[in-house]
Amino acid sequence: MCHQTVGLIARQLEAAGIPTVCLTSARDITRAVNPPRAAFLDFPLGHTSGRPHQPELNREIVSDALRAFEVLTVPGSMLHLRYHWADDDSWKDGVMRPASDTGEDASGAKAADDRVERFDTPQYQCDADAEAAEASHGSADCMVCAGIDY
Repeated sequence: MCHQTVGLIARQLEAAGIPTVCLTSARDITRAVNPPRAAFLDFPLGHTSGRPHQPELNREIVSDALRAFEVLTVPGSMLHLRYHWADDDSWKDGVMRPASDTGEDASGAKAADDRVERFDTPQYQCDADAEAAEASHGSADCMVCAGIDY
């Protein structure tokens, strides 16, 4: 889901009395959208709760992000989480510069693009999740996903 949509949903939920926190890896976009509160993690997009297959780190990041409920008292505030993707910021060179048709980034180096393929329909982690979604709302649109462009 795009950052703008998440920010709009967060503001509507807050207006209804439900506190929210947005976990983000896109500080500038999140600042522009201005959700009620956010936790920023300087990790590549798509890795907002940490590296894959590191459940302890994932839980720690999410737990620290939830601290935003306790420490952010001014609407629109952002908590900067203390985690680092690497020892330096060189990882940003591969993900911040668009790859050319030759697969090279702006510096001429081979671009590191580890994004997964996008699909037009919802994807599930396992068959049990797909079966639960089908059992929950069958062929009807999910009320959470209604209106979202996949």
